[in-house]
Amino acid sequence: MPVPPTPAPVSRPGAVYFVGRVVLRPLFWLMYRPRIVGRGNVPEHGPVLLASNHLAALDTVIIPTSASRPVQFLIKASYFTRAGMVGRFMRWFFTSIGGVPVHRATGRDARAALDAGSSILRAGSVFAVFPEGTRSRDGKLHAGHGGAAWMARDTGATIVPVGLIGTGTTKPLSHLLPGKPRLEVRFGEPLDLSDLDGVPDGKARREITERIMAAIAQLSGQERSGSVNATSRD
Repeated sequence: MPVPPTPAPVSRPGAVYFVGRVVLRPLFWLMYRPRIVGRGNVPEHGPVLLASNHLAALDTVIIPTSASRPVQFLIKASYFTRAGMVGRFMRWFFTSIGGVPVHRATGRDARAALDAGSSILRAGSVFAVFPEGTRSRDGKLHAGHGGAAWMARDTGATIVPVGLIGTGTTKPLSHLLPGKPRLEVRFGEPLDLSDLDGVPDGKARREITERIMAAIAQLSGQERSGSVNATSRD
């Protein structure tokens, strides 16, 4: 029998992450003055899976700077493999902030990303995902993939839906102009999945995915497209 591979060590945020939060929080407040709703819905302890809509690259920064606990994300693997001094700096930086490299692929690479996320959750940390897979370019909320539900079933993590509003359109300092809407980060109430105990995994994951997307839609106010997002190249 082949010996299963030893799991990679769990990447944890380093000093760069915490220094960055100290710097970025006031900076983002000045630039965007985000309205943060429901921050207390994120449990203070234990594994938490944040499931959010995805509108812009800004999302991967605005969520960690808005949450009460350190948050880790999947990050494109290419950022960890570039050559030269810039590549070494990027590899050090993204490792220091607890980034988890992920290949934009299916099969073994996708499963490796899910396993990495599960490892972070089993360590009692907060892990954030975008169930749509890529950012929405038409502003609609697209169908969710099953990875978030798989990790939640695998680890028992609490799922907290997140609705982002305005990250794709809000410009720095636009909140200073009269009538311009403010960027919003809405943390929803943890999903109650207790009624799915004993339900077969496949059926349970489909139901969890639907509940996640319904909760995100309610928080973000987005129209649901009913289809997988195939328009983004991110």
